[in-house]
Amino acid sequence: MKSKTYGKKSWAFAGGCIPVDSTGKEPDYVSQEVLSILNTTPEEALVQLTFFYTDKEPVGGYEIKVAPQRIRMFSINDLIDPQAVPLGVPYGGVLESNVPVVVQLTRQHTGQSALALMGITVYQADGNS
Repeated sequence: MKSKTYGKKSWAFAGGCIPVDSTGKEPDYVSQEVLSILNTTPEEALVQLTFFYTDKEPVGGYEIKVAPQRIRMFSINDLIDPQAVPLGVPYGGVLESNVPVVVQLTRQHTGQSALALMGITVYQADGNS
């Protein structure tokens, strides 16, 4: 099967907020937000993340690598370098990749006894790739 490239090099989302409260067993039912990055290219994707907040300066320097023709899913809760993304604080994010990728953000909110799971569409920020 011939490989086809999908995605864009720049993505943005505005609706982030990692829930503070969780119920149920850890780690499966911890409130979290997960980024999924699909790399359909034959090259490794090097993704740089920057987070924006309502009342403080942007924080960048987060780097995620995605192997060629693979998907990588990771919890934003686990990002700690250069600093942890704070819980309960609204944020937005910008992702810049060296190759086109497809991005999805999913929120798992377990603050109440009924589990809520929501997928958030991110915006394809550039029109050139």
